[in-house]
Amino acid sequence: MDERNFYDEREVTKNITLMCPGCKQETSYPICWKQRTKKSALPRGAGEEDKKNFAAARSYMVRVDDLVACRKCRKRIEITGQSVVLSDGAAVPQGDVDPDTFFNR
Repeated sequence: MDERNFYDEREVTKNITLMCPGCKQETSYPICWKQRTKKSALPRGAGEEDKKNFAAARSYMVRVDDLVACRKCRKRIEITGQSVVLSDGAAVPQGDVDPDTFFNR
């Protein structure tokens, strides 16, 4: 069974504050993430190996955007740090999340 059958997937936009290396202006930019939330039940037709994989599966987010353009000088800003964020609980946090604690800038 394909791993994608274990997750519900949707695109989420979060704001991250970044500093432009050119003009040194700090601004908040919307960054796209792909959010994969673990389903509450195992899909039908799963075998023993699929059950083990589903038990070990965790909700996570994958960053889609790697570059943004500065709003003032249009210089490209490369986003470094974590591109995958694992969730500790059963679901990925919803709503506004503090970027200092949730993302690695």
